[in-house]
Amino acid sequence: MEKRDLYNIEKKLTGETILKGEEIPKKRYIIVVLVFIQNSDGKFLIQKRSERKNGKYATTGGHPKSGESSLQGIITEVQEEIGVKLSENDLKLYYSGRSDKERVFFDDYYIKMDIEDIKKLELQESEVSSVDWFSEKEIKQLMRENKFFKNHYEEFEILLDWLKDE
Repeated sequence: MEKRDLYNIEKKLTGETILKGEEIPKKRYIIVVLVFIQNSDGKFLIQKRSERKNGKYATTGGHPKSGESSLQGIITEVQEEIGVKLSENDLKLYYSGRSDKERVFFDDYYIKMDIEDIKKLELQESEVSSVDWFSEKEIKQLMRENKFFKNHYEEFEILLDWLKDE
């Protein structure tokens, strides 16, 4: 079973851990990481989550394992879920936030990269059923149709604002 590090409200490690699926203790937080991969055509690599994971469209994300930093965590998640190797130097942290209700810190990353043939990607079937490139307009349409994972869509909107300033 996967262990996750616990943080205090200042996002400092407490030295405590929980197992994946366990309730987050009061006054403690975990980190959630996600990444939006955009190609040179301006489209985003979006995955269709497995039915076990709600079957909706989303970006790639997850939780760093115990001992991993946020940055290491997103690199691990992308490698595990869709088989893409990311470089720390190319990733940009565009948003860091906190939800006291969910007791979660969010670290959202962005990377601009082209992937030669997404049909050759090795997908983690328990998490991901397919991947494809989607335009901003197509992602918004998926959200209107309630087919896009709401939490990830909220982070996508933050990304779009950030990209305007880049």
